[in-house]
Amino acid sequence: MSSSKSPSSKGVPQRDGFTMLIGIVSVLALLFFILPNAALAIRTGQLYTEQGAITLDAFVSSLSLSVLTSLASLALIFLIGTAIAYSFTYFQFPFKSLLSVFIEMPLVMPPVVAGLALLATFGRRGLLGETLQVAGISIPFTPLAVIIAQVFVAAPFYIRSLQSRLAVIPRDLLESAQMDGSTPYQVFRGILLPLSRRAILSGLLLAWARALGEFGATILFAGNLAGSTRTMPLLVYTALERDLGATYLSATVLLVLAGLVFFAVRLLTQLDAGDEDLSLR
Repeated sequence: MSSSKSPSSKGVPQRDGFTMLIGIVSVLALLFFILPNAALAIRTGQLYTEQGAITLDAFVSSLSLSVLTSLASLALIFLIGTAIAYSFTYFQFPFKSLLSVFIEMPLVMPPVVAGLALLATFGRRGLLGETLQVAGISIPFTPLAVIIAQVFVAAPFYIRSLQSRLAVIPRDLLESAQMDGSTPYQVFRGILLPLSRRAILSGLLLAWARALGEFGATILFAGNLAGSTRTMPLLVYTALERDLGATYLSATVLLVLAGLVFFAVRLLTQLDAGDEDLSLR
């Protein structure tokens, strides 16, 4: 007797009413996520030739400010984020779990609330504001405020990425290196960093995309000053009622940059998964 295997025996669900319903819902969900992006691109193509109130100089100024501040934020995120990820992975100290909640809070905190919290901390009448004023330092409504807002909301993405990677590196590998006479810094530089390079890069890319698209915290803490604190997301907001062409063009530029970042992150994740076993041997 010859036995024939059904599709379900090979791990493929049989086609019945339930699977058809799942397929229909999936197609509709895909359209829900695809159509807004396609509509944005189409609308940009229809309006890009219109002469509006936003000049090319204003567009370039906002784009330059966004790129420069986000790169500066990225450098700070790498420095402080690496230290935090290392500390929370390898050190034991009181209230560790509670403190990790504060680090990841910006991931779920409404951006406007984040801006208000920064203003309450660094503002003229904030927690540290008077001390900073005595020292002659004014942070709100300056490019420095843009950077601080970006770091605050974007750093958790990098910290989570690096901390997740550090947590799976075998401890016996580090202990062996230390037994051979390596200092903690040598272990960090020679083992941890090379084994975490893709997690570092993907985390930095995600943090950069988040910093580049930051809006709510920036407008409350840094304001919307042309040539000073008006980043690309703020330009989209400013041009919405005066120049639809500039609005859609700015939004499309941000969308393309975000898409490139996520494509790079997915590629790095796949590469990391492909050789993770080899790298840890």
